[in-house]
Amino acid sequence: MSITDILTAKDIDAALASVAAENSFQYKAFFQKVGLSGKSADQVKKVFEILDRDCSGFIEEDELSLFLQNFKSDARALNDAETKAFLKAGDSDGDGKIGVDGKGFFPSFCKLFYVYWSP
Repeated sequence: MSITDILTAKDIDAALASVAAENSFQYKAFFQKVGLSGKSADQVKKVFEILDRDCSGFIEEDELSLFLQNFKSDARALNDAETKAFLKAGDSDGDGKIGVDGKGFFPSFCKLFYVYWSP
């Protein structure tokens, strides 16, 4: 599974161009530009699996710092401030990871993408 099975190359390029400068990453704007907002829960689960590089069932801080490189290998890494802000937005239980918590699957991750469902 590749990220381009879910998103278009044109949207990916436009989104990456919008965050090319240091300190320019805002996850809500990026998700909108890349076309992730509003994807189905199944599509979000597939994206989660791509981002979870070590297949731990969680996305940890080191994986988040490489977030943009999942979309294109030559994209920049997020800096510490961007990574920490992104983690804070998705870590609903304070364990320093984004993953399964509560009912349903990947609720903290899904909330970042504005995906709503009934558990």
